[in-house]
Amino acid sequence: MDVEKQIEQVTNIFTNYLKINKLRKTPERFKILEEIYRFEGHFTIEEFYFFLKHKNYRVSKATLYNTFELLLDCNLIKKHQFNSKSNFYEKSYKSSQHDHLICRKCGKIIEFCDPRIHEIIEDISELYKFEISEHELYLFGQCQECRNSSKD
Repeated sequence: MDVEKQIEQVTNIFTNYLKINKLRKTPERFKILEEIYRFEGHFTIEEFYFFLKHKNYRVSKATLYNTFELLLDCNLIKKHQFNSKSNFYEKSYKSSQHDHLICRKCGKIIEFCDPRIHEIIEDISELYKFEISEHELYLFGQCQECRNSSKD
């Protein structure tokens, strides 16, 4: 999907969410949303704060934290806790289901999708008569680069 079109759609969703919840529609909130949907990959709030600073956009950390909470609540971003240190975020609107490989050494995150996982989930759902609405799969280890560098 075209990035500009996607930004327009998520802006409309966020505008409606703010209106329904009687929350202020501030330029800062919309700029944060727009930059999230221009960003590729996973990020922490700290990383995103420095990303915005590097683009000469001034926003307080409090505004950033508060906006992230609103975006989580209206399902425009998703939060992951890949390790005990930090929460990671990614855009979630029209995002396909995927799982994650996380390198314990360098922190690299690789997204992947394997249809066999979906089949296993369907089998488990049927076997236990359990309606599964979503899943998260994190696989931890070492990426190729880290394994190669530790051999040197």
